[in-house]
Amino acid sequence: MTETTSRADIVVIGAGHAGGEVASRIRQGGFAGSIALIGEEPYLPYHRPPLSKAFLAGQTSVEQLLIRSKGSYEKAKIDWYPSTVVERIDREAHRLRLASGDWFEYGKLVLATGGRPRRLTLPGSDLKGLHYMRGIADVDALRLEFVPGKRLIIVGGGYIGLEVASVAINAGLDVEVVEVASRVLARVTGPELSAFYETTHKAAGVKLRLSTVVDGFEPSAMQSDRVGAVRCGDGAMIPADLVLVAVGLIPNVELAQAAGLAIGNGIKVDELGRTLDPDIYAVGDCTEFPLPCMDGERLRLESVPSAIEQARAVASLINGVPNPYDLIPWFWSDQYNLKLQSIGLHRGHDQVVIRQPTRAEGFVAFYLKEGRVIAADCVNAILEFNVAKRLVAENIHIDANILANPETNLKTLASQVHQDG
Repeated sequence: MTETTSRADIVVIGAGHAGGEVASRIRQGGFAGSIALIGEEPYLPYHRPPLSKAFLAGQTSVEQLLIRSKGSYEKAKIDWYPSTVVERIDREAHRLRLASGDWFEYGKLVLATGGRPRRLTLPGSDLKGLHYMRGIADVDALRLEFVPGKRLIIVGGGYIGLEVASVAINAGLDVEVVEVASRVLARVTGPELSAFYETTHKAAGVKLRLSTVVDGFEPSAMQSDRVGAVRCGDGAMIPADLVLVAVGLIPNVELAQAAGLAIGNGIKVDELGRTLDPDIYAVGDCTEFPLPCMDGERLRLESVPSAIEQARAVASLINGVPNPYDLIPWFWSDQYNLKLQSIGLHRGHDQVVIRQPTRAEGFVAFYLKEGRVIAADCVNAILEFNVAKRLVAENIHIDANILANPETNLKTLASQVHQDG
Protein backbone atom coordinates (compact mmCIF):
# COMPACT_ATOMS: atom_id res chain seq x y z
CA MET A 1 0.00 0.00 0.00
CA THR A 2 1.35 3.42 -0.92
CA GLU A 3 1.79 5.92 1.90
CA THR A 4 0.23 9.35 1.50
CA THR A 5 1.17 12.61 3.17
CA SER A 6 -1.20 15.41 4.11
CA ARG A 7 -0.33 18.80 5.56
CA ALA A 8 -1.89 21.71 7.43
CA ASP A 9 -0.47 24.86 8.96
CA ILE A 10 -2.33 24.08 12.19
CA VAL A 11 -3.14 20.50 13.17
CA VAL A 12 -5.34 19.79 16.19
CA ILE A 13 -5.28 16.25 17.59
CA GLY A 14 -8.51 15.60 19.44
CA ALA A 15 -12.02 16.59 18.36
CA GLY A 16 -13.59 17.20 21.76
CA HIS A 17 -14.64 20.46 23.42
CA ALA A 18 -11.09 21.84 23.55
CA GLY A 19 -10.09 20.69 20.07
CA GLY A 20 -13.16 22.05 18.36
CA GLU A 21 -12.93 25.33 20.25
CA VAL A 22 -9.27 25.97 19.51
CA ALA A 23 -9.70 25.23 15.79
CA SER A 24 -12.74 27.52 15.54
CA ARG A 25 -11.17 30.32 17.60
CA ILE A 26 -7.97 30.28 15.58
CA ARG A 27 -10.00 30.83 12.43
CA GLN A 28 -12.25 33.44 14.04
CA GLY A 29 -9.14 35.33 15.14
CA GLY A 30 -8.14 35.91 11.54
CA PHE A 31 -5.73 33.04 10.87
CA ALA A 32 -5.64 32.54 7.11
CA GLY A 33 -3.67 29.29 6.86
CA SER A 34 -4.96 25.73 6.69
CA ILE A 35 -6.43 24.07 9.80
CA ALA A 36 -6.98 20.33 10.31
CA LEU A 37 -9.02 18.76 13.12
CA ILE A 38 -8.22 15.09 13.74
CA GLY A 39 -10.52 12.94 15.89
CA GLU A 40 -10.64 9.26 16.82
CA GLU A 41 -14.44 9.19 16.95
CA PRO A 42 -16.69 9.38 13.88
CA TYR A 43 -18.39 12.45 15.34
CA LEU A 44 -17.74 16.17 15.13
CA PRO A 45 -16.98 17.83 18.50
CA TYR A 46 -19.96 17.35 20.80
CA HIS A 47 -21.10 18.20 24.31
CA ARG A 48 -20.00 15.42 26.68
CA PRO A 49 -21.72 16.44 29.95
CA PRO A 50 -25.19 15.40 28.65
CA LEU A 51 -23.93 11.87 27.99
CA SER A 52 -24.58 10.75 31.57
CA LYS A 53 -27.77 12.81 31.80
CA ALA A 54 -30.16 13.77 28.98
CA PHE A 55 -28.52 11.65 26.27
CA LEU A 56 -28.53 8.51 28.42
CA ALA A 57 -32.17 9.21 29.24
CA GLY A 58 -32.98 9.42 25.53
CA GLN A 59 -33.99 13.09 25.76
CA THR A 60 -31.24 14.35 23.45
CA SER A 61 -30.12 13.15 20.03
CA VAL A 62 -26.61 12.94 18.60
CA GLU A 63 -27.40 15.91 16.36
CA GLN A 64 -28.41 17.96 19.39
CA LEU A 65 -25.13 17.09 21.11
CA LEU A 66 -23.02 18.65 18.36
CA ILE A 67 -21.35 21.89 19.42
CA ARG A 68 -21.29 23.22 15.85
CA SER A 69 -22.77 21.90 12.63
CA LYS A 70 -20.70 20.28 9.92
CA GLY A 71 -21.47 23.28 7.74
CA SER A 72 -19.93 25.69 10.21
CA TYR A 73 -16.58 23.86 10.01
CA GLU A 74 -16.82 23.77 6.22
CA LYS A 75 -17.59 27.48 6.12
CA ALA A 76 -14.59 28.18 8.35
CA LYS A 77 -12.43 25.98 6.11
CA ILE A 78 -11.50 23.64 8.93
CA ASP A 79 -10.73 20.20 7.52
CA TRP A 80 -12.16 17.41 9.65
CA TYR A 81 -10.57 13.94 9.79
CA PRO A 82 -12.92 11.56 11.67
CA SER A 83 -12.05 8.04 12.89
CA THR A 84 -8.36 8.87 12.57
CA VAL A 85 -5.78 7.71 15.09
CA VAL A 86 -2.39 9.39 15.53
CA GLU A 87 0.29 6.95 16.67
CA ARG A 88 3.42 9.09 16.84
CA ILE A 89 4.69 12.66 16.76
CA ASP A 90 7.93 13.30 14.89
CA ARG A 91 8.87 16.68 16.34
CA GLU A 92 12.02 17.09 14.30
CA ALA A 93 10.26 16.52 10.97
CA HIS A 94 7.05 18.26 12.10
CA ARG A 95 4.87 15.33 11.13
CA LEU A 96 2.49 12.77 12.59
CA ARG A 97 2.36 9.05 11.95
CA LEU A 98 -1.22 7.81 11.57
CA ALA A 99 -2.48 4.32 12.38
CA SER A 100 -3.24 3.93 8.68
CA GLY A 101 0.47 4.23 7.94
CA ASP A 102 0.08 7.66 6.35
CA TRP A 103 1.84 10.85 7.48
CA PHE A 104 0.42 14.25 8.37
CA GLU A 105 2.74 17.25 8.38
CA TYR A 106 2.10 20.26 10.59
CA GLY A 107 3.35 23.80 11.05
CA LYS A 108 1.94 24.17 14.56
CA LEU A 109 0.43 21.32 16.58
CA VAL A 110 -2.26 21.47 19.28
CA LEU A 111 -2.76 18.43 21.51
CA ALA A 112 -6.35 18.17 22.73
CA THR A 113 -6.22 14.45 23.44
CA GLY A 114 -8.47 14.53 26.51
CA GLY A 115 -8.65 11.47 28.72
CA ARG A 116 -10.11 8.00 29.04
CA PRO A 117 -11.98 6.21 31.84
CA ARG A 118 -9.82 4.56 34.45
CA ARG A 119 -10.32 0.84 33.91
CA LEU A 120 -10.28 -1.83 36.55
CA THR A 121 -7.96 -4.83 36.23
CA LEU A 122 -9.63 -6.92 38.91
CA PRO A 123 -10.63 -10.57 38.49
CA GLY A 124 -13.61 -10.71 36.17
CA SER A 125 -13.18 -7.20 34.82
CA ASP A 126 -13.23 -8.59 31.27
CA LEU A 127 -16.74 -10.01 31.66
CA LYS A 128 -19.53 -8.79 29.41
CA GLY A 129 -21.91 -6.36 31.03
CA LEU A 130 -19.19 -4.11 32.46
CA HIS A 131 -19.47 -0.60 31.09
CA TYR A 132 -17.45 2.62 31.12
CA MET A 133 -18.56 6.05 29.98
CA ARG A 134 -16.68 8.61 27.90
CA GLY A 135 -18.23 8.78 24.45
CA ILE A 136 -21.45 8.34 22.49
CA ALA A 137 -20.73 4.68 21.73
CA ASP A 138 -20.35 3.93 25.45
CA VAL A 139 -23.76 5.41 26.22
CA ASP A 140 -25.39 3.62 23.28
CA ALA A 141 -24.11 0.30 24.64
CA LEU A 142 -25.23 1.07 28.20
CA ARG A 143 -28.68 2.28 27.15
CA LEU A 144 -29.37 -1.03 25.40
CA GLU A 145 -29.27 -2.70 28.81
CA PHE A 146 -31.46 -0.16 30.58
CA VAL A 147 -34.40 -2.47 31.13
CA PRO A 148 -36.78 -1.88 34.06
CA GLY A 149 -36.10 -4.28 36.90
CA LYS A 150 -32.49 -4.98 35.95
CA ARG A 151 -29.91 -4.71 38.71
CA LEU A 152 -27.33 -2.00 37.96
CA ILE A 153 -24.26 -1.69 40.19
CA ILE A 154 -22.31 1.54 39.83
CA VAL A 155 -18.72 1.44 41.04
CA GLY A 156 -17.85 5.01 41.97
CA GLY A 157 -19.85 7.73 43.70
CA GLY A 158 -18.58 10.75 41.77
CA TYR A 159 -20.46 13.01 39.37
CA ILE A 160 -20.84 10.46 36.56
CA GLY A 161 -21.81 7.62 38.87
CA LEU A 162 -24.51 9.64 40.62
CA GLU A 163 -25.82 11.19 37.40
CA VAL A 164 -26.23 7.73 35.86
CA ALA A 165 -27.85 6.51 39.09
CA SER A 166 -30.50 9.24 38.85
CA VAL A 167 -31.28 8.37 35.22
CA ALA A 168 -31.32 4.64 35.90
CA ILE A 169 -33.59 4.77 38.95
CA ASN A 170 -36.03 6.94 36.99
CA ALA A 171 -35.92 4.33 34.20
CA GLY A 172 -37.04 1.62 36.63
CA LEU A 173 -33.75 -0.15 37.27
CA ASP A 174 -32.65 -1.43 40.66
CA VAL A 175 -29.57 0.71 41.42
CA GLU A 176 -26.78 0.40 43.96
CA VAL A 177 -23.71 2.63 44.17
CA VAL A 178 -20.49 1.20 45.63
CA GLU A 179 -17.98 3.81 46.75
CA VAL A 180 -14.58 3.26 48.38
CA ALA A 181 -14.70 6.60 50.25
CA SER A 182 -16.84 7.22 53.31
CA ARG A 183 -19.10 9.60 51.37
CA VAL A 184 -20.16 10.33 47.81
CA LEU A 185 -18.51 13.17 45.87
CA ALA A 186 -15.64 13.02 48.37
CA ARG A 187 -13.04 14.16 45.84
CA VAL A 188 -14.90 17.24 44.67
CA THR A 189 -16.91 18.68 47.54
CA GLY A 190 -17.35 18.93 51.31
CA PRO A 191 -19.23 16.63 53.70
CA GLU A 192 -22.30 18.87 53.83
CA LEU A 193 -23.06 18.55 50.12
CA SER A 194 -22.19 14.84 50.19
CA ALA A 195 -24.77 14.28 52.93
CA PHE A 196 -27.38 16.23 50.95
CA TYR A 197 -26.92 14.05 47.86
CA GLU A 198 -26.78 10.84 49.85
CA THR A 199 -30.16 11.69 51.36
CA THR A 200 -31.54 12.62 47.93
CA HIS A 201 -30.45 9.37 46.28
CA LYS A 202 -31.67 7.19 49.13
CA ALA A 203 -35.06 8.90 48.98
CA ALA A 204 -35.22 8.11 45.25
CA GLY A 205 -34.54 4.42 45.93
CA VAL A 206 -30.81 4.21 45.18
CA LYS A 207 -28.88 2.01 47.57
CA LEU A 208 -25.51 3.33 48.73
CA ARG A 209 -22.68 1.12 49.93
CA LEU A 210 -19.92 3.43 51.21
CA SER A 211 -16.41 2.70 52.54
CA THR A 212 -16.47 -0.42 50.38
CA VAL A 213 -13.70 -1.82 48.19
CA VAL A 214 -14.53 -3.84 45.08
CA ASP A 215 -12.38 -6.97 44.84
CA GLY A 216 -13.68 -8.38 41.58
CA PHE A 217 -16.61 -9.52 39.48
CA GLU A 218 -18.22 -12.94 39.38
CA PRO A 219 -19.74 -14.52 36.25
CA SER A 220 -23.43 -15.17 35.94
CA ALA A 221 -24.64 -18.69 36.64
CA MET A 222 -26.72 -18.49 33.47
CA GLN A 223 -24.00 -17.04 31.21
CA SER A 224 -20.38 -17.70 32.15
CA ASP A 225 -18.91 -14.86 30.09
CA ARG A 226 -21.22 -12.25 31.58
CA VAL A 227 -21.12 -10.46 34.94
CA GLY A 228 -23.47 -11.80 37.59
CA ALA A 229 -22.22 -10.24 40.81
CA VAL A 230 -19.82 -7.70 42.29
CA ARG A 231 -17.50 -9.08 44.97
CA CYS A 232 -16.64 -6.64 47.77
CA GLY A 233 -13.65 -6.55 50.07
CA ASP A 234 -15.80 -7.30 53.11
CA GLY A 235 -16.95 -10.55 51.50
CA ALA A 236 -20.32 -9.28 50.33
CA MET A 237 -21.58 -10.44 46.94
CA ILE A 238 -23.92 -7.99 45.22
CA PRO A 239 -26.03 -9.52 42.44
CA ALA A 240 -25.73 -7.59 39.17
CA ASP A 241 -27.17 -7.71 35.69
CA LEU A 242 -24.88 -4.91 34.51
CA VAL A 243 -22.12 -2.74 36.00
CA LEU A 244 -20.95 0.80 35.31
CA VAL A 245 -17.40 1.58 36.43
CA ALA A 246 -16.93 5.30 37.03
CA VAL A 247 -13.73 5.69 39.03
CA GLY A 248 -12.02 8.61 37.36
CA LEU A 249 -10.21 9.74 34.24
CA ILE A 250 -6.68 9.07 32.99
CA PRO A 251 -5.23 11.88 30.84
CA ASN A 252 -4.12 10.82 27.37
CA VAL A 253 -0.47 11.89 27.54
CA GLU A 254 1.17 8.97 25.75
CA LEU A 255 1.70 10.76 22.43
CA ALA A 256 3.27 13.75 24.16
CA GLN A 257 5.37 11.61 26.47
CA ALA A 258 6.76 9.49 23.63
CA ALA A 259 7.64 12.72 21.82
CA GLY A 260 9.70 13.89 24.79
CA LEU A 261 7.38 16.62 26.08
CA ALA A 262 7.28 17.33 29.81
CA ILE A 263 4.64 15.34 31.71
CA GLY A 264 3.33 15.80 35.24
CA ASN A 265 -0.29 15.03 36.08
CA GLY A 266 -0.89 15.77 32.40
CA ILE A 267 1.04 17.47 29.61
CA LYS A 268 2.84 20.40 31.21
CA VAL A 269 1.91 23.76 29.71
CA ASP A 270 2.02 27.41 30.77
CA GLU A 271 -0.87 29.90 31.05
CA LEU A 272 -0.95 30.20 27.25
CA GLY A 273 -0.96 26.46 26.58
CA ARG A 274 2.67 26.28 25.45
CA THR A 275 4.68 23.07 25.90
CA LEU A 276 8.48 23.03 25.91
CA ASP A 277 8.34 22.72 22.11
CA PRO A 278 7.63 26.17 20.61
CA ASP A 279 5.51 24.60 17.87
CA ILE A 280 3.36 22.38 20.10
CA TYR A 281 0.53 23.45 22.42
CA ALA A 282 -1.84 21.44 24.60
CA VAL A 283 -5.33 22.14 25.96
CA GLY A 284 -8.08 20.51 28.00
CA ASP A 285 -8.30 17.48 30.27
CA CYS A 286 -4.89 16.19 29.18
CA THR A 287 -2.97 19.20 30.56
CA GLU A 288 -1.39 20.30 33.80
CA PHE A 289 -1.24 24.09 33.99
CA PRO A 290 -0.78 26.97 36.46
CA LEU A 291 -4.03 28.21 37.97
CA PRO A 292 -4.01 31.98 38.66
CA CYS A 293 -6.68 31.75 41.37
CA MET A 294 -4.47 29.23 43.22
CA ASP A 295 -1.39 31.49 43.10
CA GLY A 296 -0.05 29.65 40.06
CA GLU A 297 -0.26 26.16 41.58
CA ARG A 298 -0.16 23.58 38.81
CA LEU A 299 -3.26 21.43 38.48
CA ARG A 300 -5.13 19.28 35.99
CA LEU A 301 -8.84 20.04 35.77
CA GLU A 302 -11.58 17.94 34.23
CA SER A 303 -13.82 20.84 33.36
CA VAL A 304 -15.51 21.93 30.13
CA PRO A 305 -15.28 25.67 30.93
CA SER A 306 -11.59 25.27 31.73
CA ALA A 307 -10.93 23.37 28.51
CA ILE A 308 -12.69 26.05 26.47
CA GLU A 309 -10.77 28.85 28.19
CA GLN A 310 -7.46 27.08 27.57
CA ALA A 311 -8.39 26.67 23.91
CA ARG A 312 -9.09 30.38 23.64
CA ALA A 313 -5.74 31.20 25.25
CA VAL A 314 -3.87 29.10 22.67
CA ALA A 315 -5.87 30.61 19.81
CA SER A 316 -5.10 34.12 21.06
CA LEU A 317 -1.39 33.34 21.09
CA ILE A 318 -1.39 31.85 17.60
CA ASN A 319 -3.25 34.92 16.35
CA GLY A 320 -0.71 37.26 17.89
CA VAL A 321 -2.86 38.76 20.68
CA PRO A 322 -1.92 36.67 23.74
CA ASN A 323 -4.65 36.41 26.37
CA PRO A 324 -3.51 34.03 29.15
CA TYR A 325 -5.82 31.60 30.94
CA ASP A 326 -7.42 33.40 33.89
CA LEU A 327 -10.57 31.49 34.77
CA ILE A 328 -11.88 30.58 38.20
CA PRO A 329 -12.85 26.91 37.75
CA TRP A 330 -16.52 26.06 37.78
CA PHE A 331 -18.45 22.84 37.34
CA TRP A 332 -22.03 21.59 37.18
CA SER A 333 -24.05 18.41 37.60
CA ASP A 334 -27.71 17.52 36.94
CA GLN A 335 -29.31 14.85 39.12
CA TYR A 336 -33.09 14.40 39.32
CA ASN A 337 -34.57 17.91 39.50
CA LEU A 338 -31.40 19.28 41.09
CA LYS A 339 -28.86 21.44 39.29
CA LEU A 340 -25.55 21.73 41.10
CA GLN A 341 -23.30 24.65 40.14
CA SER A 342 -19.92 24.90 41.81
CA ILE A 343 -17.45 27.76 41.63
CA GLY A 344 -13.85 27.70 42.83
CA LEU A 345 -11.89 24.94 44.58
CA HIS A 346 -12.85 24.27 48.19
CA ARG A 347 -9.52 22.70 49.09
CA GLY A 348 -7.90 24.38 52.11
CA HIS A 349 -11.07 26.00 53.44
CA ASP A 350 -11.37 26.53 57.20
CA GLN A 351 -15.07 27.37 57.45
CA VAL A 352 -18.31 26.33 55.78
CA VAL A 353 -21.28 28.69 55.71
CA ILE A 354 -24.65 27.13 54.97
CA ARG A 355 -27.37 29.29 53.46
CA GLN A 356 -30.80 28.27 52.24
CA PRO A 357 -31.52 29.43 48.68
CA THR A 358 -34.76 30.86 47.41
CA ARG A 359 -36.06 27.39 46.46
CA ALA A 360 -36.85 24.99 49.29
CA GLU A 361 -35.30 21.92 47.65
CA GLY A 362 -31.96 23.64 47.16
CA PHE A 363 -28.76 23.86 49.13
CA VAL A 364 -25.87 26.34 49.27
CA ALA A 365 -22.46 25.91 50.89
CA PHE A 366 -19.95 28.73 50.88
CA TYR A 367 -16.36 27.68 51.64
CA LEU A 368 -14.25 30.29 53.38
CA LYS A 369 -10.55 30.55 54.12
CA GLU A 370 -9.49 33.21 56.60
CA GLY A 371 -12.82 34.93 56.09
CA ARG A 372 -12.68 34.97 52.30
CA VAL A 373 -15.02 33.01 50.01
CA ILE A 374 -12.86 30.65 47.96
CA ALA A 375 -15.58 28.34 46.62
CA ALA A 376 -19.29 27.60 46.70
CA ASP A 377 -21.63 24.73 45.91
CA CYS A 378 -25.09 25.86 44.83
CA VAL A 379 -27.99 23.48 44.26
CA ASN A 380 -31.02 24.96 42.51
CA ALA A 381 -29.65 28.35 43.46
CA ILE A 382 -28.82 30.34 40.34
CA LEU A 383 -28.86 33.71 42.13
CA GLU A 384 -26.49 32.46 44.82
CA PHE A 385 -24.20 30.96 42.18
CA ASN A 386 -23.97 34.22 40.26
CA VAL A 387 -23.20 36.10 43.46
CA ALA A 388 -20.67 33.46 44.51
CA LYS A 389 -18.78 33.93 41.24
CA ARG A 390 -18.25 37.58 42.13
CA LEU A 391 -17.39 36.87 45.78
CA VAL A 392 -14.76 34.30 44.82
CA ALA A 393 -13.32 36.58 42.14
CA GLU A 394 -13.10 39.58 44.51
CA ASN A 395 -11.21 37.53 47.13
CA ILE A 396 -11.92 39.90 50.02
CA HIS A 397 -13.06 39.39 53.61
CA ILE A 398 -16.77 38.76 54.27
CA ASP A 399 -18.48 38.31 57.62
CA ALA A 400 -19.78 34.73 57.76
CA ASN A 401 -22.84 35.68 59.81
CA ILE A 402 -23.91 38.19 57.17
CA LEU A 403 -23.38 35.60 54.44
CA ALA A 404 -25.48 33.02 56.27
CA ASN A 405 -28.30 35.37 57.24
CA PRO A 406 -31.29 34.68 54.95
CA GLU A 407 -32.32 38.32 55.35
CA THR A 408 -29.12 39.48 53.65
CA ASN A 409 -29.65 40.53 50.05
CA LEU A 410 -26.80 38.68 48.35
CA LYS A 411 -27.01 40.71 45.18
CA THR A 412 -26.64 43.93 47.15
CA LEU A 413 -23.86 42.36 49.20
CA ALA A 414 -21.93 41.47 46.06
CA SER A 415 -22.31 45.00 44.73
CA GLN A 416 -21.07 46.48 48.00
CA VAL A 417 -18.14 44.05 47.99
CA HIS A 418 -17.24 45.14 44.48
CA GLN A 419 -17.45 48.86 45.36
CA ASP A 420 -15.49 48.45 48.61
CA GLY A 421 -12.81 46.45 46.75
